[in-house]
Amino acid sequence: MDNKKILLLLNGGMSSNVIFNVLNEKFNISKVIIESKESKSAYIKRRMKKLGVTIVLGQLLFKIMIVPALKYFSKKRINEYLKLHKIDSSDISVETVKVASVNSDEVIEIINQESPDAIVINGTSIISKKVLSTISCPVINMHAGLTPMYRGVYGGYWSLVNNDEKNCGVTVHLVDAGIDTGSILYQTRIEIDAKDNFVVYPVKQLIAGLPFLIKAVEDALNNDLKIFKAEGKSMIWTHPTLTEYLYNRIVKGVK
Repeated sequence: MDNKKILLLLNGGMSSNVIFNVLNEKFNISKVIIESKESKSAYIKRRMKKLGVTIVLGQLLFKIMIVPALKYFSKKRINEYLKLHKIDSSDISVETVKVASVNSDEVIEIINQESPDAIVINGTSIISKKVLSTISCPVINMHAGLTPMYRGVYGGYWSLVNNDEKNCGVTVHLVDAGIDTGSILYQTRIEIDAKDNFVVYPVKQLIAGLPFLIKAVEDALNNDLKIFKAEGKSMIWTHPTLTEYLYNRIVKGVK
């Protein structure tokens, strides 16, 4: 597989660093594309149009008042997990191409030039039908939730809120134009303990999913992808609001 090429489409966060480092050890990464973060004002306007003012304000309050505190008090625990599993979260060590959007003509041009054998994405915007129609190789994503029940964001957290711990896990799937609706390649569950919380769940999911992401890439390069259909009602989830989080923490004990 030394002559096979992989292209990465990433958002530049910690999980993207981890995915690059893991895949770079085993495969030929031909190009790394980083999508610029959407401006806060554009993000808020887009979310308000979709979800309404009240919900988005509640989500913003949660992100401002709760998430920073959770990150601060969980930093040591997260670092311990990464160290225990020998996970390298250092910065991407190769030159990257920064783009305003993964759905730009620039990205299409790069993909055509590189002609990769597989593409792996992480944390980017939803890839449009226009871009997908120009790609001839498998496009793979690792999603922090078990699909189809926990599409969207924070699937681990919402499964615990729903008292559905058996479906707290991670999915590696092919990418289509929907939100986490692509064909499932691998799924695995994670175990939660009382010290974990909202910002720790995704780290556990990331670590648990990495071996299966590697398998999926190997399968793609060997033209041996196998898909399966998971049972469950298809649901999409978004960020909790401040009141939702406080209720779920106090009443349901989900941190």
